[in-house]
Amino acid sequence: MNAQPVQDLPEFATWLNAAPATLSELRGQPLALLFVNAASAWCAQRLAEVANWQSRHPGRLQVLVLQVPRFDFERDETASLKLLRRQGLHSVALLDSDWDGWRRFGVTAWPTMVLMDVYGRESSRLVGLGQPGELDRALNELCGNLQPTPFEALRELRPEPRLPLCFPTGLAVTTERLYIADSGHHRVLECTHGGRVLRQFGQGTPDFMDGGAQDAAFNRPQALVVERESLYVADTGNHALRRINIITGQVDTLCGNGRPGEPRDGQVDDPRSVALNHPAGLALADNELHMAMAGDNRIWSYHLGQRRLTRRAGSGAIDQRDGSGNVAAFAQPTGLAVVQQALYVADALASSIRCVQLRGDLVQTLIGQGVWNHGSEDGPRDRASLQFPQAIALSPDAPLLWIADAGNGRLRTLRLGGGELVTQALPRRLHGPAGLAVGSGAVWIAETDAHAVLRFDPASGVLSDVPITE
Repeated sequence: MNAQPVQDLPEFATWLNAAPATLSELRGQPLALLFVNAASAWCAQRLAEVANWQSRHPGRLQVLVLQVPRFDFERDETASLKLLRRQGLHSVALLDSDWDGWRRFGVTAWPTMVLMDVYGRESSRLVGLGQPGELDRALNELCGNLQPTPFEALRELRPEPRLPLCFPTGLAVTTERLYIADSGHHRVLECTHGGRVLRQFGQGTPDFMDGGAQDAAFNRPQALVVERESLYVADTGNHALRRINIITGQVDTLCGNGRPGEPRDGQVDDPRSVALNHPAGLALADNELHMAMAGDNRIWSYHLGQRRLTRRAGSGAIDQRDGSGNVAAFAQPTGLAVVQQALYVADALASSIRCVQLRGDLVQTLIGQGVWNHGSEDGPRDRASLQFPQAIALSPDAPLLWIADAGNGRLRTLRLGGGELVTQALPRRLHGPAGLAVGSGAVWIAETDAHAVLRFDPASGVLSDVPITE
């Protein structure tokens, strides 16, 4: 398209991590305005692709991320910035809380990238994720042979604190050990219940490599499941399913090639030839590892003995629709828990709890009022509501489902068999909880935005920090 002049940034947008600037002040180097929603897996993929291009072409492109909220909690500046950084943000970001920028630039979908030339004119735009290679071609054409230049106007401020954990998500617990997916540090930790680190799996830098505990590499690992001597990892940033041998520390890949793609049913002869799409949740039963595939809005299963990948439920459309198999629809499923033949799903964008009957793959909604409806109400299932639930876990000795209600900063429970949704009485609000595990008499909570792990004793109601020490 021909370069067109554009309006300036909305005056009411909030600069989250940099000093305010105008588009006029940013002229002289190519600029990408990236409209995203921080809760979206697709937007997380676009952020990762842009960061990858910038790492290969440093100083060639200015990037300005405009966060357009979908949920009420995203209108909070700190919550939005935390969620963006959890998704791998490396750029300056604004909060377009009232969608002013969205309307001003005529945006119609997440993610949308508006590309501007050195004169501040729009040269093209990319809507959605597009086809493989499309982003690289567009940015290569935009930047051409321009010389790299330091961007003084767009300097990121307010970095995250340096702590032992960085955006921890997935948790798994045994009678003696606590395993933590330290997502922001791209590693998995083995700890005592008291928080002392015994081993680290992964180098701590984002990459995709198998090998020993110190040689292997992960990229924003999220969900964990432990059984006997194996620890299974949803390696979300690598779009892969990984396995850690707890005895030897060896890490291998069960399936996934490091890039988002369309999974296919069938035998997995070569693990690196299989595409996954943002695996975010895991649950294991009867030698089958169930995966919540947030990027394609489906539930998949990997049979450990047969090495076979099977699509269980979901049409691929973002929706909350019940039914069998492909008739059903999910909206970015992220958390899983299984008991007998029932697989429970935290369906994040639908703010709902779903159930898949593994015999027949029938999907039913337990809590949830529709894709764009969310809230914080306790009570009967037909009225109760959640906001962006991220993780679930089952009590081993009671028909009770624990829910990390991330958008509301609450720990909630749903009694199975028709019970009501209840908010647990905690001494304070939780900060972006995105991981849960139940075991050894406690509920373990990944307080993701606070870079912490908590221990909740249901019997006494005591909530305590688990100090992670290396």
